[in-house]
Formats: sequence, structure tokens, C-alpha cells
Amino acid sequence: MRVIKLLIPAGAMLVATSAWAQSYPAKSVRVIVPFSAGGATDIVARVIGQKLGEAWGQQVVIDNRAGAGGNIGGELAAKAAPDGYTLFMTSGSIVTANQHIYRKMPFDPAKDLVAITNVASGPQVLVVTPSFPPKSIKELIALAKARPKEITFGSAGFSTQTHLAAENFIYTARIDALHIPYKGEAPAMVDVMAGQVQFATPNLAAAINFIQQGKLRALGVTSKQRSPQVPNVPAIAETLPGFENLGWFGLMAPAGTPREIVDKVYRDTGKALGAADVKSRFEGLGMAPVGNAPAEFTKAIGEEAGRWAKIVRERKLQID
Repeated sequence: MRVIKLLIPAGAMLVATSAWAQSYPAKSVRVIVPFSAGGATDIVARVIGQKLGEAWGQQVVIDNRAGAGGNIGGELAAKAAPDGYTLFMTSGSIVTANQHIYRKMPFDPAKDLVAITNVASGPQVLVVTPSFPPKSIKELIALAKARPKEITFGSAGFSTQTHLAAENFIYTARIDALHIPYKGEAPAMVDVMAGQVQFATPNLAAAINFIQQGKLRALGVTSKQRSPQVPNVPAIAETLPGFENLGWFGLMAPAGTPREIVDKVYRDTGKALGAADVKSRFEGLGMAPVGNAPAEFTKAIGEEAGRWAKIVRERKLQID
């Protein structure tokens, strides 16, 4: 039997890929969110997803896959077909800290995902139930030192941004507290309100409505300066000089996704971030639009991963 090899010129393949990218998307696009509905990652995904859907004339479906500190959703995205029809709205910790925390990481963020753009960033906020005795960061630190290991805090899950923000605070304040992980910011905040855990450090975007409604009391934001959205809430840095911990939310895709599609999603996301209603929405949540280019975003992820490697090692956060 003769085997005939068909050689396709590289130029022809490039033209075919470009034509495919120009017609993208020709159907609905799924955006995997690695946390439950109601948290900051979910909010950012839905705001930007609506705008992209309007621009593309296609439905953008938000697919919440919570658990394992974001690794369940991350693995699903990393192993999806690299055709542009599965995108991943990640929070920073999943692709900068998880690889240092989990000895058995189910995917390699640097090899299995490609960066598109950082969509938005903003601070976390340390919140307690209104009936909790401490009224300030200073009083919380004093209570934690007087009752070592009796104070509990909730997070969106082990190794999430909200967990690591609290760990950074605990490390800087030289206190100890027991971590209670949840599958998302929303359930963690519900238990703070109920007094089941003493505090949490959700993203300000997820907590701001509860703060304004008086259901949560904010003791401090994690940005270096106070947030314009909650100007009466001190920065934790006012008590712990130099303290800062910002969260961010970015779009990624499975490795191998055509560059033309990555660039198109980047450009269209940038246009969406420039819309007045999106700017107003993010501003109201205490977040700032970013929209950096894929190469810049890739570099920033690598640099942040190096910083978290040190904190994970010093706080002994590594698990199987």
C-alpha cells in the first residue's frame, strides 16, 4: 500500500487560521469561574461577559465550578479544547500561589493556560459581624494575641485570594487564627454575619453591599490607602505600616488557543472596559479596570508567583 503524504503550505494554514479567527465566535462561549456565584470573580465575569456577548452577538455562558481553591475550575479550563470557546476567569491566587501550595497540582498554570488580559483589580476588606467586640484592627490584633488560636476566619477556599489575604494579615500582625475554608466568598460572609466565624477578608467587590447594609462591619481595607467606596474604613496599613494585599481577576484560555483569538478577546475586553457603564460598575465595587496586553499580563503573573512562593514557604501553607 502506498502512503501519500499531503503537504499543506504553512502560508495556507495561516490563512485558514486567520479566517477562522475572524469569524470567531460563531457560537456561544463558556467562561469558567472557579468559585460559586456571588463572589468577586463571578461578579467580574458576569459584567465583562455581558459586554462581550453584546459585542460578539453570541451568548457568553458563566460556568461556576467551585472547589479545591480554584483548582477544579482551573483544571477544567486547562484541559478544555483550545478553540476559544472555553475561557477562564481566574483570580490571582490560582495561577500565582496554588502551584506552590498544592504538592499535587492537577495542572501547570504556566504551561497549560495562556494569559489574555487582567480585567480588574481591587482590595480585600477585613469584615466581622456587627456584634463582634473588636471595633478596629488594633483591637482585633489585641484579642487574637490574648486568645491565641481561638479566633477563626473564613475564606472562599484554601489558597484563594481571600485566604491568602488573611494569611498575609496574620503573618504581618504576628498573630494566629484558625482557618475555615468555604466554597466561595458568599457562604463565608454568610457565616461571618451569623457569628459562626469571627472574621473574613473577602474582596471589597463582594462585600461592599453587605457593609453598606450594616450586615457586616469593616475594620480595614487591604490597599495602602483608604478606598473611595468606603472612605470611613481605615486601611490596615494605618495600623500595620506597609501592609498591602490586592486581588485581581483575569481572563485566560487553554494553552494552544490560536493567537488571533487570544488577541481578539484581549482587544474586545479592552473595549468593554472602556465603556462608561462598566467603569461605573467596577468603581462602585471598589475595583479598577486593567486591560493589560497578553505579554504584560504573563510577565506580571510570573513575578507575583515568585512573591507568593516565599510567603507560602514561610507560613508553611503547603498541602497535598
